[in-house]
Amino acid sequence: MKYSEARNGRVFVVRLEDGDILHEEIERLAAKEKIAAASVVVVGGIDKGSKLIVGPRHSRAKEVCPMEHVIEDACEVCGTGTIFPDEAGKPILHLHIACGRETDTITGCVRSGVKIWHVLEVIVQELTGSTASRRFEESTGFKLLQP
Repeated sequence: MKYSEARNGRVFVVRLEDGDILHEEIERLAAKEKIAAASVVVVGGIDKGSKLIVGPRHSRAKEVCPMEHVIEDACEVCGTGTIFPDEAGKPILHLHIACGRETDTITGCVRSGVKIWHVLEVIVQELTGSTASRRFEESTGFKLLQP
């Protein structure tokens, strides 16, 4: 385990609207408001055609091959995630959502492009005093949290 300490900062109450792309809008807000680190909670709806990363094709393969799932119709979502800067200081959102419609549910990462259906409520809780960042790791091909 690796960890560091941070403190609570500002809180942003955000409404994403129909057609917005979730990760793009939250990262745009973070850059505009100079939010280096934050925790994020979302609730609302996403639209058909949204894409989720739903896991690696083979869980222990040397090369990670992400699986993508395309949402077939509007669905309800809730999710949680974090924002931390990459090596260049750009805020990067890592957020997973659980999506449901009737009796079907799927969970995944929003990085491939999740489009808002009417409205998505977002709370961004800034973390101050943090030196944590996302650094590229050759072994996975991902920018991973370094506390």
